[in-house]
Amino acid sequence: MKKTQFFVIGILGFLILIMVGGSPFFIVDIIQTAIVVQLGKPVRTITEPGLKFKIPFIQDVIKFDKRLLDYDSEPQDVVTRDKKTLVIDNFAKWRIVAPLRFYEAFRTEEAARARLDDIIYSELRVDLGQHDLSEIISQNRSDIMATVTRIANEKALEYGIEIKDVRLKRADLPEQNEKAVFTRMQAERGREAKRYRSEGEEEAQKIRSTAEKEREILLAEAYNKEQQLMGAGDAKAFKIYAQAYGQDAAFFEFLLSMEAYKKVLTSKTKLVLTPESEFFKYIQKNK
Repeated sequence: MKKTQFFVIGILGFLILIMVGGSPFFIVDIIQTAIVVQLGKPVRTITEPGLKFKIPFIQDVIKFDKRLLDYDSEPQDVVTRDKKTLVIDNFAKWRIVAPLRFYEAFRTEEAARARLDDIIYSELRVDLGQHDLSEIISQNRSDIMATVTRIANEKALEYGIEIKDVRLKRADLPEQNEKAVFTRMQAERGREAKRYRSEGEEEAQKIRSTAEKEREILLAEAYNKEQQLMGAGDAKAFKIYAQAYGQDAAFFEFLLSMEAYKKVLTSKTKLVLTPESEFFKYIQKNK
C-alpha cells in the first residue's frame, strides 16, 4: 500500500514538475538548432532534430532557426566617388551556421541583426564610394553587390553567420538633390524640345518651298498648254471661218452685220452716223 502511495506521489510530482517547466525533455524541430545552457554557460550544441534530454531547473535550451533569414535595413546615406549622395535601401539573406559561436557573440537574433547592419552598411559605404553614380544605378550594380556580399560574409563568418546575398531595393537621391536634378532634366528636355521644333520648322519650310516651286511650275506648264490649245483652237476657228467665207462671202458678211446690229443697236445706244454709212447697208435695203 505504501509503495503504491509513493508511486502515485512520484507520478504526481513528475507531472507537477513538467507543468512548472521542469521537464527533462524537449523537442528540436527540423528547422532548428539548439544550445543547452547550464548556469549561463553553453554545454551542448544540438543540430539534429528529435526528442532531447536536459537537466531540469539547471539547464536551459535556446533554439535558433537554421533557415535563411531576412535582414531589411533602414534607408541610409552613401556618398559615391563623384561626390553624389545616395539614399540606399538594402536587404540581405543570412543564416546561422555555427550556433555556439553565434550564441557567444550575440545571444539573440536581434543583437545579430544590429551587428549585420554595421557590417553590411560599412561594406556598402566602402564599395559604393569607389564607383560613380551612373555605375551604381545602371551599369555595375550586380558586380558591386556581389563584392559587398563576399566581403560582408567573410566578416560575418567569425560570428557564426553566413550572408548569402545582399541586394539594393532602391537607390534614390536625397529630396533636396531631387529638385535640382529634376530642374536640370526639365531644362535639358526643354532644350531638346526647342531643337526638335527648330528642326521641324526648318524641314516644314523646305517642304513648303518645294511645294510652292512645284506649284509655280505646274501653273506655268498649265498656262503654256492653255495658250497652245487656245491658239490651236483660234487657228482652227479662223480656218473654218475662212472656208465658210470663201463659200458664200455675201452671206457671211450679212451674218456678221446681224451680229453687230444685235450688239450695238440697243435702247441705250447712241450713234452719230450718216444714213449712207456702210454700217446701215442691210437696214437700208430692207426699207
